[in-house]
Amino acid sequence: MIKIVPFSSEYAQAFYTLNIEWLETFFYVEAYDKEVLSNPEKYIISPGGHIFFAVEHDKVLGTVALLKRGDNEFELTKMAVLPEQRGRKIGQQLMQYCIDFAKTSHFSKLFLYSNTKLANAIYIYRKYGFVEIPVEADSPYERSNIKMELLFS
Repeated sequence: MIKIVPFSSEYAQAFYTLNIEWLETFFYVEAYDKEVLSNPEKYIISPGGHIFFAVEHDKVLGTVALLKRGDNEFELTKMAVLPEQRGRKIGQQLMQYCIDFAKTSHFSKLFLYSNTKLANAIYIYRKYGFVEIPVEADSPYERSNIKMELLFS
């Protein structure tokens, strides 16, 4: 059975490895990626963000982060699943967990950056209620060409 658990330092290497693999498979690794992924406590946890892991039999299968970007506004980012575990809906479980966490934590919104070449991911985001909004000119990611948000009342 898959459990979703919060960040602990024992999972820091899995966070790095999962995300680097995903980036190398679908895009490329930017210097900013390596810096953030190497120091998740500094860049994500300490400023008020969260990282979650999908774990089964003490093995990390997937991860996702909620990066604090404003008062009760968080960027859903760094979602990755082990290649051999894709197709088990682990990403959807992580997504649902983040949405539930956002609601119980009284976030005003979640938003994300993606790329339209990731058709399956975009489909899942829409399925969970995210809607497309304009990407700002100074987007933090070179590889993103779509921005989506999910508002909470």
